[in-house]
Amino acid sequence: MPEPIRAPELSGAVAWLNVPAPLSLKALRGKVVLLDFWTYGCINCIHILPDLKKLEARFPDELVVIGVHAAKFTNEKATENIRQIIRRYEIAHPVANDAEFRIWRAYTVRAWPSRVIIDPAGYVVGAASGEGNYEGFEQAIATVIATFDERGEVDRRPLALKLESEGVSETPLKFPGKVLATADRLFASDSNHHQIVVASHDGRVLDRIGSGRPGQGDGDFSSAEFHKPQGLALVGDTLWVADTGNHLLRAVNLTARVVTTEAGTGEQCMWREEGGRATLTALNSPWDLAAVGPLLFIAMAGAHQIWMLDRARGILWPYAGSGQEARMDGTIEAAAFAQPSGLAVSGDVMYVADAESNIIRAIELPPANRVRTLAGGDLFEFGDVDGRGDAVRLQHPLGLAMHDGRVVIADTYNHRIKLLDPATGKAWTLAGTGTPGHTDGKGRKAQFYEPGGVSVAGDAIFVADTNNHVIRRVDAKTGETSTVQVR
Repeated sequence: MPEPIRAPELSGAVAWLNVPAPLSLKALRGKVVLLDFWTYGCINCIHILPDLKKLEARFPDELVVIGVHAAKFTNEKATENIRQIIRRYEIAHPVANDAEFRIWRAYTVRAWPSRVIIDPAGYVVGAASGEGNYEGFEQAIATVIATFDERGEVDRRPLALKLESEGVSETPLKFPGKVLATADRLFASDSNHHQIVVASHDGRVLDRIGSGRPGQGDGDFSSAEFHKPQGLALVGDTLWVADTGNHLLRAVNLTARVVTTEAGTGEQCMWREEGGRATLTALNSPWDLAAVGPLLFIAMAGAHQIWMLDRARGILWPYAGSGQEARMDGTIEAAAFAQPSGLAVSGDVMYVADAESNIIRAIELPPANRVRTLAGGDLFEFGDVDGRGDAVRLQHPLGLAMHDGRVVIADTYNHRIKLLDPATGKAWTLAGTGTPGHTDGKGRKAQFYEPGGVSVAGDAIFVADTNNHVIRRVDAKTGETSTVQVR
């Protein structure tokens, strides 16, 4: 029999969140502890969060889940930014900011996400990486609890928490993810209100689509349900919605005022999917949409692919990307993406914000069907550098739009709005200081806080300024930034 492995102590975190004081394994004797090693921009880590909530509900008195946040990106190391993501994803368990990777190294972790089970005596009894193993963890935790229950060594006293969500003021928008501008209206994904907001350009709310309750229900504007919606596309009187948290595509008939489900099963796809009838095909975190003629292109962030839906026939299938998470150009079959999260189309070219690779891609649409990288680094090559082509450094860009032949970029973790000339690969900052904040002003004097979406109407760039819970307006020519007062 192998020697039992004593779990290393949880020392070295630069901060603890959701608890009044740092935790130690010594103080948690009698509890089953599940460590979740994650970084908040990683779509696979986001997919684990519902599993953790299910385990917490299944074992409410015996299990303590602790998120060990070991940041990939520089921006993700800041405790305040982790606090915002805890609120955004409604995380109610303790989180350690392991910014210096001390806990990560102590447990010899190799990948995000990874989980480790520690028994009530303080020994490691299980570990796994990746997604899709909820049942295994549930069974293992139940077995550990039963074993220690027989000895009378399970501590069922509640853990003291101090949630980061407590005392937070309500705002008209809550973590808006994407925005779509027309000549006279704004459509905003009010992600954490689980609604779509329709407003005038000056912020007057014209409609709220959705009940505000997270769910999958179709129906009229007041009863339909979404779950953390993101990307939007308008085709005639139909607003298409990437219902990200539900792994669905929804259609909003703006004339009939009805929401219907047009693609997805409501379950996350956990395998390599070939496509088929839209409503029978599982999706994987659709994050953004772009309409081209009869087709709707989908940035399928969780599958690291671009998909397309034939709206008339109700079928969809992978269009570009092998499913491998990488920066790889070439034919649409050979190319690889890394969490594509933003789309924009100009003529016969579709531009992609390839978030985890920190790059902007161009897909030459049929008949060419080829992928090339215009600007940026790679999976672990990021930063905040204006320049040309591979010399450009971005940090987890999530949103794209087009203005006057240039690509507008929401450079999310750099808190900036940038422009890219697709002909030359030259990229430069239009607005934003590069540090998080909420300040209006011209060009580099303005401040944003993890902007996630951009859209253009005329010379106005509208920005879903996610962590500021607002929509901003940036003059495309001057960079002058103002806040749209949603009311």
